[in-house]
Amino acid sequence: MRVRGTRILHPALAFHPRPRAGRAARVRPAGRRAHPGGHRRDNGPVNAASRATAATASSSSASRPARVLPRASVLPDFPWDSLHPYRARAAEHPDGVVDLAVGTPVDPTPEVARAALTGAANAPGYPTTAGTPQVRAAIIEWMARRRGVEGLSEAEVLPTIGSKESVALLPLQLGAGPGDLVLHPRAAYPTYDVGARLVGAIPVPVDTDADPATWSLPEQGRVAMVWLNSPGNPDGHVLSVEQMARIVSWARERGAVVVSDECYAELAWEEPWASRGVPSLLDPGVGGAAGREGLLALYSLSKQSNLAGYRAALLAGDPGLVAAVTEVRKHAGLLVPAPVQAALVAVLGDEEHVEAQKAVYRRRREALAGATAAAGLVNDPASVAGLYLWLGGPAEMSAYDLVGAFAELGIVVAPGDFYGQAGAGRVRMSLTDTDERVAAAAERLRSTELFRR
Repeated sequence: MRVRGTRILHPALAFHPRPRAGRAARVRPAGRRAHPGGHRRDNGPVNAASRATAATASSSSASRPARVLPRASVLPDFPWDSLHPYRARAAEHPDGVVDLAVGTPVDPTPEVARAALTGAANAPGYPTTAGTPQVRAAIIEWMARRRGVEGLSEAEVLPTIGSKESVALLPLQLGAGPGDLVLHPRAAYPTYDVGARLVGAIPVPVDTDADPATWSLPEQGRVAMVWLNSPGNPDGHVLSVEQMARIVSWARERGAVVVSDECYAELAWEEPWASRGVPSLLDPGVGGAAGREGLLALYSLSKQSNLAGYRAALLAGDPGLVAAVTEVRKHAGLLVPAPVQAALVAVLGDEEHVEAQKAVYRRRREALAGATAAAGLVNDPASVAGLYLWLGGPAEMSAYDLVGAFAELGIVVAPGDFYGQAGAGRVRMSLTDTDERVAAAAERLRSTELFRR
């Protein structure tokens, strides 16, 4: 009989501020100053007094040790910066650019949210980290009604400042550090990788659609954390209750926690998920007899309610993990503003605006799916939910070849390479431009031969 491992992540405040010796420095972009303490050349007029002052300063500077901070970053370059030339080319299209690269909402924030925000605008005091009783009650009720997760207590829920904050900071907040392995989907939003690197842990991409027994892991290090993302960004894949249960069982045997980013859960397009809903990691069928032990689920209001500008999100699950996250957030001052908490309560209690926005995205998805197919592109057959199309083209076209072809049509998309090696030869197309712009993109795609070889 296998003995379940001791959980690795815990409520300790574990900070790792210094990169270890020998870590490779990131290549410095052209034009950046060689060292933050380096001398600035002054090309202005120089008199004798200024020369003397400069000589004294130089002598004094030479006697001081080199400045400690900032150290070389352990982070990769921000991927979106590489799209600048493609954006510039797309902007030259005579009918204007269609931006389908970044999944940022463009439709109006619902009135129910704006009214709640305005009504709570007189908020002179600090909000609490744990959120008001009203916001916690709203999260508990919504999780039961929309996600099928019943019986949550106030100790098991928490409002957060958007869900990207949690994706980036949960490894820190749970005490992960050097030597820990943080697993994430092989086609994934880059922030899962970044969150591991921030604490000196090792990010490892794995195929979360596959049996975890088949995962190839580094020989050194212990699995501390497993990230799931269902529906997936960028690929739109949905994990079944049975698949998540397999992963949870595998993780518990190793003492690891499992965290699921579920921010696209309301956007299911195909069956069986469109009717029964996308299952949550906290579904009773996933955790089994151990329930929510070692499990956390994240959700964001950015997509379903067009609240990306408000930064309104939540997490729920194991009360021990929630307590650990809350404690670090208290020390760090990570507080959801009181007016945003009021808006969060309002939108969680209103389904009408969610269904209306989903209908808008459905129309856009159908238009773009039909137009890209007519152009010779193929959407991933398992891309059945979420905010994106996950498109492949001719075998000889790389992801950036596809991005370049789209730019010729005045359309901006994201190369699959942004999301790991599994994205090679693909692009991610979002549903987040206006109806008029989406229609323009569809028209251009239906009349092009750029993707046919």
